[in-house]
Amino acid sequence: MIVFRSPEEVPGDFGPTAVAIGKFDGVHAGHRAVIERLRQAATATGSRSVAVTFDRNPLAVIRPDRCPENVVTVDRKLELLGELGLDATLVLTFDEELAARSAEDFVVDILVGALQVSTVLVGEDFRFGHRGAGTPELLRELAPRYGFSVEVVDEVYLPGSTRRVSSSWIRELLMEGDVAAAAKALGRLPDVRGEVVHGLKRGRELGFPTANLSTIVDAFVPADGVYAGWLVDHDTGIRHPSAISVGTNPTFDDVLVRQVEAHVLGETGLDLYGHDVTVEFVERLRGMVAFEGIDKLMVQMGADVTDAARALGLPS
Repeated sequence: MIVFRSPEEVPGDFGPTAVAIGKFDGVHAGHRAVIERLRQAATATGSRSVAVTFDRNPLAVIRPDRCPENVVTVDRKLELLGELGLDATLVLTFDEELAARSAEDFVVDILVGALQVSTVLVGEDFRFGHRGAGTPELLRELAPRYGFSVEVVDEVYLPGSTRRVSSSWIRELLMEGDVAAAAKALGRLPDVRGEVVHGLKRGRELGFPTANLSTIVDAFVPADGVYAGWLVDHDTGIRHPSAISVGTNPTFDDVLVRQVEAHVLGETGLDLYGHDVTVEFVERLRGMVAFEGIDKLMVQMGADVTDAARALGLPS
């Protein structure tokens, strides 16, 4: 997938294109449905499939006091979009200049001028242009004048749910630690990626060594607690079953920032320091609590390992 960082980077002969526009934060099941429909439209019209997105949540500029934390970073979003078979993604810098651009100028300059758009796909609640004046209805009004068609893609609902799949809902699920429901809404396991760094080595001393991720990760970290999941070592390509801890380790009360650390099941001598890893969350096993003494903590850690193996379908 080609990534353009501005409309000026798009070659003059790149079009025609079929375009889907959105924040695509998390690249969840709803986004995936849009992208699948986009690829179908591109094939039907002989166009290139292009996602148009932004380098930040527009609220970071328009209403920073209301801007939520992203589900994934921009780089992770581009990785996920790249896995869906798109020809290109155009990442627009959302600054005050773009926020002030009228909806029609957005269509004329970016969609028509840079991308030579033939088909535009958006969600029903999509808004663009100054003060959100751009709507699907406006796109339909402009379409005949500029020679493109418009398709509004239906919202996606999980089986048995009356709530549409959205980044806001996924963020809520992760804040509750409900990674199993978040996985269904995402269409993949929620995960975080980072470098394994040195910690206090307390897990090793207790017989449960852990790989501690750096505090700089590429996605929203679920609620504090213990989870079953997988540690994917990108340096070796090995996917290790793991019991994962998220939080500040309240039993010892000397960890100042939240940590993600994974104990690889059945391994005690694994050296992962400096490795680039992804931690995937499958099921929450329990919340984070402070134990009265190391002995009780160790008993619980043993139970966590057994529970993680069960949740992953492995022999305990």
